[in-house]
Amino acid sequence: MWDNYRALNVLANSLFMFVVLAIVATLSPSIINLPVFALKEIKIIGDNNGKDFKYVTREQISNLINRNKFGNFFTVDLDMIGSKFETLPWVRAANIRRHWPNSIEVQLEEHIVLARRGGSELVNTYGEIFIATTNKKLPKFIGSAESSHKVSQQYLIFSKLLRSIQKNIVQLDFSPRQAWRIHLEDGVVLELGREKMQDRLETYVASYDHIDSQFKEKIIYIDLRYPNGFSIRAVDSSHTKHHDQIVKKSG
Repeated sequence: MWDNYRALNVLANSLFMFVVLAIVATLSPSIINLPVFALKEIKIIGDNNGKDFKYVTREQISNLINRNKFGNFFTVDLDMIGSKFETLPWVRAANIRRHWPNSIEVQLEEHIVLARRGGSELVNTYGEIFIATTNKKLPKFIGSAESSHKVSQQYLIFSKLLRSIQKNIVQLDFSPRQAWRIHLEDGVVLELGREKMQDRLETYVASYDHIDSQFKEKIIYIDLRYPNGFSIRAVDSSHTKHHDQIVKKSG
């Protein structure tokens, strides 16, 4: 750590602030409340010191600051300020720091949206549910709120596997019985069941070309739960007739 300039700088600043606050704690209120310590600047920055946000607007930030009284350099409640900023729809976390002698820095982390859940609920890349609005085309998660983290993790795993055959997930279902079902962008439904989901999907991906060559009709449903093959449902071009067929796994 002693060779890390940035870490040493942070440590030095922290020690300095600790000493300053310890000294101020012994001073009279008349000194603490001197005009020189009134907050002159609230600096807003994004992740990695970026200044631009994708969803949070400067108008939202200005309105929040104007609606609240934050005190001065010594009396400002950093936790309270963080909580206020975290009420903004797209803010996942707010980190607040004092800057001597009369400013504070607010670092905001925006949600990175992963999927929709329900009507107005969104899910971020941590599997956390939040409420905001966006016109972005997103997959939909079906499952309980408690399963949101698990569904997010599985979505990322499934999506990575399916990208190799240029398939996109538009909906991922996780039933109360803990069974998984994938809806693809081309209308195909993949039934994965409750166990060995990744193995089953890997086998499907490996067999995709073989399956595709077997059917002239449009495939609408594939049950991957069979140990030695797939149950496939296909429809004709008019969508008036369908048939089911068992296809053995390739290889």
